[in-house]
Amino acid sequence: MKLVECVPNFSEGRNKKIIDEIVREIESVQGVKVLDVDPGVDTNRTVVTFVGEPEAVLEGAFCGIKAASERIDMRLHKGVHPRLGATDVCPFVPLANVSVEECINLAKRLGKRVANDLSIPIYLYEKAATRPERRNLEEIRAGEYEGLPKKLNNPNWKPDFGDPLFNARSGATIIGVRELLIAYNVNLNTKDPKLAHDIALDIREKGRAKRDENGEIVIDSEGKKVRIPGRLKACKAVGWYMEAFQCAQVSMNLTDYHVTPVYEAFEAVVEEAAKRGLRVTGSELVGLIPLEAMLQVGDYYLKRQGKATDYPEKERIRIAVQSLGLSELSPFHPEKKIIEYCIKDKNSNP
Repeated sequence: MKLVECVPNFSEGRNKKIIDEIVREIESVQGVKVLDVDPGVDTNRTVVTFVGEPEAVLEGAFCGIKAASERIDMRLHKGVHPRLGATDVCPFVPLANVSVEECINLAKRLGKRVANDLSIPIYLYEKAATRPERRNLEEIRAGEYEGLPKKLNNPNWKPDFGDPLFNARSGATIIGVRELLIAYNVNLNTKDPKLAHDIALDIREKGRAKRDENGEIVIDSEGKKVRIPGRLKACKAVGWYMEAFQCAQVSMNLTDYHVTPVYEAFEAVVEEAAKRGLRVTGSELVGLIPLEAMLQVGDYYLKRQGKATDYPEKERIRIAVQSLGLSELSPFHPEKKIIEYCIKDKNSNP
């Protein structure tokens, strides 16, 4: 069986009725299995994860984007997470017996259909990007929804699909192909988002802008900011305050957990927090995580304790959950958060 994962992010995290209606439209497609629905109140954003064979996933993605365009008005949207449209981003991830090229084809077909049928401008990113400067999601999203009219007037930011016309209700949507990504947030014992973001600048691969002795940003000969790289490769990070949890978080996207495992990201935040007089109190996963990534964590902390790693899988996962404090904000249920367990669950095939 060919298996593709799709992880659309919708700009609604507070209205359960709207979220349920969007998910229901996705689930209405035969051959699609929704594995996880993760809404956030402060981000005002919901991450949906579903899987299926390529054609079913393509149809499910379109149904979700269409449902969001009919129910979400971006003119009214407020949230701490950067966003460009009602469906902010919609990535395809090859899981089994599917090539990256096949997923790129899905992304382009979806983009063309959404632009033609729903009049939503589409940008392609990561492996589906049509030009180097559009590979990075952050670059496309710069300026967010509020800056979209100006962006669309810039010939360099002509959409990959659709006319460069501002859709005030739905904004724009970013569609692409990426590898498995782990969305991971670490909780701090402070409400100060500036401290959290300062940590994020030091750990993320992009790092921070270099400043001179007067505090001015250093510019190179090409007019670009000189940057001081961060500690972690394959890591994107920001800091923010989550009113619902009464704490600031370092929010990360780990784009390759083989390069930077979850435990390494966690320990980096622990160290940087300590430098600032802060403590890490726990962490949370947004969406799903591969089994291998969880076992990496369990094995790391077992080794630190001087123990072997030949424990049963269930115990290695328990060690991982406890070590990272993954149940601090809400109970962590492996059967609901680990991709492989979700796919096997429910006695139905995608």
